[in-house]
Amino acid sequence: MDATSPVGALLLCRTSPEAVRPVARLLREPLLLAPAGDGWSLLVPEGEPWRGGRRAESATGEAAEPVDRVMGGWATALAVGSTWPVLALWWDGDRAGYTLAAGFRRPVGYVWLADGTPAGEDEAMRTFAERLGLDPVLDVQALEALTRPDLDADARVRLRGLLAVLTRTGLALPAGLEPGEPSARPDPESEGWPDAERIEWTGWRDAVQVDLDAAEHSRLGPWMRGPRARALAGAQLAAGLPLALWGAARRSGGWAFAGVLLMAHGALGLAYDRIRAGGPDATG
Repeated sequence: MDATSPVGALLLCRTSPEAVRPVARLLREPLLLAPAGDGWSLLVPEGEPWRGGRRAESATGEAAEPVDRVMGGWATALAVGSTWPVLALWWDGDRAGYTLAAGFRRPVGYVWLADGTPAGEDEAMRTFAERLGLDPVLDVQALEALTRPDLDADARVRLRGLLAVLTRTGLALPAGLEPGEPSARPDPESEGWPDAERIEWTGWRDAVQVDLDAAEHSRLGPWMRGPRARALAGAQLAAGLPLALWGAARRSGGWAFAGVLLMAHGALGLAYDRIRAGGPDATG
């Protein structure tokens, strides 16, 4: 997103950058990764994977991918097989909103029109609070206020209100980053982003190796081998195929990628379990 673009997005992962890094590489997009407070990480696209906005058209005349659909697919892809939820925030000239993905559960989201008019289901906010472990009274009350009409609150104010609630969980965005604002991002080497790093695609071989190493040293370690690992891999394959087909039918690159990633995780899980079960000579 450049300084004049009304379209933008970011991803918030409720875990450390070390856990996000290997999975983020699998998105095969240039991203900025930075810590975002206590127990949170931030991912910001360096390009425009939504190809110009919700109403734009590509060079072939086909409708461009909406920013909300792209980011929803990314959030789902990052959250699948992980123990931490992923929150996608997005905005364009007409709307703003979020998508929260957590494991295999159905993503939940909410939308506001540009003038701040709520255009979502109230139940989404309660589900949002539950999945992030927010206070069922104080935080839910603050979130429900964002679903009521307010002539003084446009879409950008609504996003800031949402983030204000999350600051109680330790979230703190890097200086200079204002969701909803059509402004350039700070350079990752500047004082505003002292711990930021660029995430780039390094090829399938390195990505698979890093992904496996990270998973084996995480809470997923016990699921890497044995009956539970095979059951999880089978579930990923079973869920990934229909999701990829649905995404392809809807021409949704994000959802199709999520399905392919699911199947890839499942296939790798089965292969890894088989290789490890065969012992040191299994690879040779």
